[in-house]
Amino acid sequence: MATLEPFIHRYELDTTPPTRAQARSDALRRALAPALVLWLVITGVGLLIVGPLDSLPGEVGVNEELQADRTPLLDTLTGVWSNIGQTESIIIGCLLIMGLVWWRTKQWWLAVVPSLAVAVQAAVFMTSSLVVGRERPEVEPLDEVPPTSGYPSGHTGASIAFYFTLALLSRRIKHPVLRWAATLVCILIPLLVGFARLYRGLHHPSDVAMGAVNGLTCVVLGWRYLRRDTDRADDATPRAEATTETVDPKLPA
Repeated sequence: MATLEPFIHRYELDTTPPTRAQARSDALRRALAPALVLWLVITGVGLLIVGPLDSLPGEVGVNEELQADRTPLLDTLTGVWSNIGQTESIIIGCLLIMGLVWWRTKQWWLAVVPSLAVAVQAAVFMTSSLVVGRERPEVEPLDEVPPTSGYPSGHTGASIAFYFTLALLSRRIKHPVLRWAATLVCILIPLLVGFARLYRGLHHPSDVAMGAVNGLTCVVLGWRYLRRDTDRADDATPRAEATTETVDPKLPA
């Protein structure tokens, strides 16, 4: 865990404001350019699945078993969970979090991170989906089938990109119980979304798995899009502490 600290707290370790030109340049080189490699991986795996691997016949049993095990309660719950990963929900969430983070930290370069992670994920998902064109599972869907192909799962990728980024932001919460509670909730929500998409007959397991790969990778790309000096701790706090401890030179030490 200690080795992850510089990554998790990179925006606290270095609070130096970048120029907008620096932020654009870093985003291009550190997020968008690597996303091309991600697109090649996602698309390549998808073409293998619909081509030589013959759509992974072994997955059919998973979807059929989930369909056989449907219950009214799970139908209702998974409907709610699936809606959490909808485009509208994620966009509204990104706007709200962007405003909240900007207000609380006064760091616009941090406030844009969730939206950047989600946007990169969406670009990879939409374009790879068009190229691969995988059919949906041959089970009765519980929702209206989207016009995009089933691979990769956009709901899973978007929810991971958004909520896992929130999990990283949650590590700034000072109260330990609230910090861990917020982190766990942010990690749990995308897992529920992924299960719901399987349960409701809209994706194969590999669609959800590669959607998760897409989302997780975009979390990393979005979180580290801006160059930060994590080798040194931000010295703003020590300076503040030193100021409060300064002794009046007219008084005896």
